[in-house]
Amino acid sequence: MSKKILIIKNITHEGPGLLDTTLERFAIDSHTVDLSGGGILPDPLHYDALVILGGPQSVNDKTESIQREIELASKAMEAGLPCLGICLGLQVLVKAGGGSVMANPLKETGFFDHEGEPYVVDLTESGKEDPLFRNMSDTFRVFQLHGETVEITDTMQLLAEGVHCRNQAIRIGKNAYGLQCHFELTPEMLTNWIRIDRDLQMMCEGDLTMQFNAIQKEYTNTGLSLINNFLRIAGIA
Repeated sequence: MSKKILIIKNITHEGPGLLDTTLERFAIDSHTVDLSGGGILPDPLHYDALVILGGPQSVNDKTESIQREIELASKAMEAGLPCLGICLGLQVLVKAGGGSVMANPLKETGFFDHEGEPYVVDLTESGKEDPLFRNMSDTFRVFQLHGETVEITDTMQLLAEGVHCRNQAIRIGKNAYGLQCHFELTPEMLTNWIRIDRDLQMMCEGDLTMQFNAIQKEYTNTGLSLINNFLRIAGIA
């Protein structure tokens, strides 16, 4: 029987990006639910892995959609289902696992911080040994688009750190992972985000495009490596 992944979109324009590219390449089945479009959450245990994407919401919102998403993530992790959360998806997993989410001291937006330094994440010693980062550099460039951060519990493992937002990659249990940064962007996605996201609209589209073009090969290789490693962990690739 073929493997199938459940993908949850919290808002229509924040899609799977490079994940879709990988799934198509290896002919891996997936089912996507767009919560902002009224999508209904299925039982995650009918799937072989769960991916939760980003969005402008907060896991501290009391909306029915967020509460059900947290419940779904909790059920998936308790059953040992391989999970991957990106940005808001990380925060959902951490909240479901008993951690908390609060405002980050600085909002992170784009490829460079407020001091003009590129956003990078550095693997911790645990991260260097984790299969999610197999055959990857200890430091890599990322794109950021968030104003909140997570506080993890003693049962969670910090795998990668950032300068202005420390908790960048987390493992919860054996095979649930979350990354605060975005590694899944494609050029088409970035163009779409710039035209929709309020924080990105305050920046220069030309600068963002040029910055992405300058690191696109490195960035894409990082994203594909992370995705492929997660699919191996999930027993799908």
